[in-house]
Amino acid sequence: MNLDNVLGTFIAESRELLLQMEQALLQIEQSPDDPELINAIFRAAHTIKGSSGLFGFDSLVAFTHVAESVLDRVRAGELPFSADLSALMLLVGDHLAGLVDHIAEGRDLAQLPQALCVHEAELVARLSQYLAGPAPTPPPSPAETAEISADAVSSQHWHLSLRFGTDSLRNGMDPVAFVRYLGTFGHLLHIEPVLDHLPALDALDPEACYLGLEVAFASEAERSVIEGAFDFVREDGRIRILAPGDSLARYADLLAEQADEGVAQRQRLLRCGTLSEAELLRLDTRPATATPPGTDESASSLVESSAGVAVGKVARETSRASGEANLIRVDASKLDQLINLVGELIIAGANTRMLAQGSGLVSMSESAETLSRLVEEVRDSALTLRMVQIGTTFNRFQRVVRDVSKELGKDIILYISGGDTELDKTVVEKIGDPLTHLVRNAMDHGIESAELRRASGKPLQGVVRLNAYHEAGGIVIEVSDDGGGLNPEKILAKAIQRGLVTEGQPLTDKEIFNLIFEPGFSTAEQISNLSGRGVGMDVVKRNITALRGSVELDSQSGAGTRVRIRLPLTLAIIDGFLIGVGSSSYVVPLDMVEECIELPSGDLDDLDQLDLRGDVLPFIRLRNYFDETSQRPRRENVVVVSYAGVRAGLVVDQLLGEFQTVIKPLGKVFGQVPAFSGFTILGSGAVALILDIPGLLAQFTQPGRPGTPGVVLPQWSNLQ
Repeated sequence: MNLDNVLGTFIAESRELLLQMEQALLQIEQSPDDPELINAIFRAAHTIKGSSGLFGFDSLVAFTHVAESVLDRVRAGELPFSADLSALMLLVGDHLAGLVDHIAEGRDLAQLPQALCVHEAELVARLSQYLAGPAPTPPPSPAETAEISADAVSSQHWHLSLRFGTDSLRNGMDPVAFVRYLGTFGHLLHIEPVLDHLPALDALDPEACYLGLEVAFASEAERSVIEGAFDFVREDGRIRILAPGDSLARYADLLAEQADEGVAQRQRLLRCGTLSEAELLRLDTRPATATPPGTDESASSLVESSAGVAVGKVARETSRASGEANLIRVDASKLDQLINLVGELIIAGANTRMLAQGSGLVSMSESAETLSRLVEEVRDSALTLRMVQIGTTFNRFQRVVRDVSKELGKDIILYISGGDTELDKTVVEKIGDPLTHLVRNAMDHGIESAELRRASGKPLQGVVRLNAYHEAGGIVIEVSDDGGGLNPEKILAKAIQRGLVTEGQPLTDKEIFNLIFEPGFSTAEQISNLSGRGVGMDVVKRNITALRGSVELDSQSGAGTRVRIRLPLTLAIIDGFLIGVGSSSYVVPLDMVEECIELPSGDLDDLDQLDLRGDVLPFIRLRNYFDETSQRPRRENVVVVSYAGVRAGLVVDQLLGEFQTVIKPLGKVFGQVPAFSGFTILGSGAVALILDIPGLLAQFTQPGRPGTPGVVLPQWSNLQ
């Protein structure tokens, strides 16, 4: 593991900790005395500070230390977690996120922009106000009191006996970085290097760590703070921490554990000023003390003292640690590479299956079928690796709602449901901006002022809801509010004014509502920081369409508005249904296929609908749609598809069966060609276009839907 990888891990973990810190701060406004939330906020700041010290980000350590000191006073019960302090800590988290982003961009923290420096100074000044006045000194704990006995050593500094693991350097842990970090909250009195375990030159591994350190350390910090500095190397090495005035018994156990280092270790303790000659002599003449059998607590239990963790804390952390033990952090680019390789494997497997069927050999066909089944299982497992819960994205909007509601002067709360709904990581990353537009619009345009809500008999607190659920092989995300709803007359008047529709043109309310997705459309009376410039809803629709999704809007006057987004679960590989029209092949997403039937005999050339078991089924002839001029087959089939409650039929020449479809995007030249959402490569090497079913079905919901097509097919060579 090189330094770049370790730094990347630091950046990723810092961002996760800051997100956890922000969520806890948002919750603590409702529960200011919740100790779990307070400790979660403190731990996040403390961990970021410790990790920053290991990388030598001294300015980040210094700033976080001030915030941590304030949080420590809150944790000790000396300060209440007021709304003002919560708001200040949110700003602190934002600034820390800015510093982490600065590091992620490869820039030096010593060269921060002037605006960031000024903002940091202002935050430090505001935090310092909470540190004014001497903090009361807590009485020593019973455990610490017991350690101070007649057998205590005379030195009044901490002694750290550090033996780093052989793999410390490989894991990116530099022993010098730990020493540097100790200097941020204490004074290094003396350091003795331990080179006893250094092998002969011909046996030396340049990537291995053989170093140990004996450190005399003066600090007012608590034991937990000092121990926390070595969390990253505790498992691989031997970290022993002895408190000021510790007992000789502890040092006797330390020397016994390091007996292989002999007299040299005794001399190091002497040079550190930790033990005197007289105390070393007392150790030589001190009678050995045996640990009573069956005793869990013993003065000689150096392992327990080095862990420095109370039994209660261990119990609280056990469940969390056991869960984390089964997790591993993987670079997203590696998952993307895996999905690409699986896609190529699917294409190669389809070719193998086709060749096996053409060979006429039963054994080869059976082997190809087995291979195809295994490839499908590998595909499903690989796609599962990229599935993440959308709840993390939803939770980020708690901060958006809090800040925007204060800016607007409205009392608004966000309710989240369906946060455990999973979808592809790529989709989650790209849906954040559209959701931000929708949530902000719901708060600005949807939720009325307190006076209007009171006049209409509504609760003064407005509600915005985020909901997600699976439907027909995809995911539906809903953003709704309980505001005043959209005014169709106002929208229509604005659309006529902008020339989007002609006066007197018959439109349903749903068609009028969809006009807000037109570029530059806005009904805001005044331009503000949030709205009024006509930028936003058209971007929402464009971004969602780019994800092969759709967006629709429902509103009821006085009851609120609901925006419903439908997205595919993944953008990489899907189960498809292969159909043939003339000499060309097309793919329909299998989740949208309801059934396949034979087109009834008779003269249906002039019709665009048929009777399906008593229901009217509109259909479209793909031969006509694609201007197919080849001879029409004697028998035609209808593929019944449905999406978002709309059902229709596609008249095709051939039904070619299910097909694992590796989705490849169309080139920029053909990205806007209607009816297609991508293409795939068949086992024969031929190209099959993937039909855009939502786009095709949209024709059946529009007045005067076209039955004529005239879609010009792109040249195969230009698709990629």
